[in-house]
Amino acid sequence: MARSKLKAPEIAEMFSRFRLAEPEPKGELNSVNDFTFLVAVVLSAQATDVGVNKATKALFAVADTPTKMAALGVAGLERHIKTIGLYRAKAKNVIALCHQLIDKHDGEVPRSREALEALPGVGRKTANVVLNQAFGEPTIAVDTHLFRLGNRTGLAPGKTPLAVETTLTRVIPDEFKAHAHHWLILHGRYICQARKPRCPTCIIADICKFKSKTKEPQ
Repeated sequence: MARSKLKAPEIAEMFSRFRLAEPEPKGELNSVNDFTFLVAVVLSAQATDVGVNKATKALFAVADTPTKMAALGVAGLERHIKTIGLYRAKAKNVIALCHQLIDKHDGEVPRSREALEALPGVGRKTANVVLNQAFGEPTIAVDTHLFRLGNRTGLAPGKTPLAVETTLTRVIPDEFKAHAHHWLILHGRYICQARKPRCPTCIIADICKFKSKTKEPQ
């Protein structure tokens, strides 16, 4: 079992600072209900939130339920999302997902991890995002940002996303878990960036165990 390189007081201080800086962090994917949020998350795989939002603005205006989206068919959905990477495969998954929601869940997004992961195009990360943001569950979805942060900061070292997720779930205090995913992904996206982390402007630089901290602000 991997262990955090940070001590419990350091972890509590890290998330206290995140909370002070952004008490109510929000995800950056646009949606109008739980269903469209699920679709947006599925479409966001290997794509930017900005790019997904541009494509889904018109899509969600005409198809905000599984029935309406299924009626578009794969070709119809492709026309809406063709600017998103892997759009053909994603269109097939989303239409299949819609039919499964209609056939097995009365058109509603299920609230269990098992049921979510059984949907086409939905893996553990997507299920965690939906459980956290749509239903308020204290889950932590490990994407490339969280994987990098977990290892770089020493908060949750791990060779796989699941290993990082397991450690994060174990070491983050319960009072912070509802928003932990948002704080970490936003920190990774805008501060602890992959190529050149913005260490001089980082609010947890003194806690972070990254040995190659950048010296000059960008």
